[in-house]
Amino acid sequence: MKLRNILIVVRDIEKSKKFYHDLFGLDMLLDNDGNMILTEGLVLQDEAIWKKFLGREITYKNNATELYFEERNIEDFAEKLKRLYPDIEYVNELMTHSWGQKVLRFYDLDGNLIEVGTPMGEKI
Repeated sequence: MKLRNILIVVRDIEKSKKFYHDLFGLDMLLDNDGNMILTEGLVLQDEAIWKKFLGREITYKNNATELYFEERNIEDFAEKLKRLYPDIEYVNELMTHSWGQKVLRFYDLDGNLIEVGTPMGEKI
């Protein structure tokens, strides 16, 4: 068995597609009208479709999951994030953990938690 994708629910799939392209360089591979597969295995699912599938309300910003990205030039990424999305909500701005890894955490446009960190086990 192999994990193929991670799906997140979004309110505006076009805005989310732009967000993930602008910040992470993810491109669309397939658009199934409300279910969009991006490179690196991220799937954007339109909120209305997801509600219909589940028959339940969506709980945004639940802090139960996180998308994790690694970036060697994290200072440049932090500047790009502030420049492109100045109103983004941070959990923590750029910081350094006791083990030396630099990270920042923030919410995407729909409250999905994202962490960007320097590669683990590498001297930066």
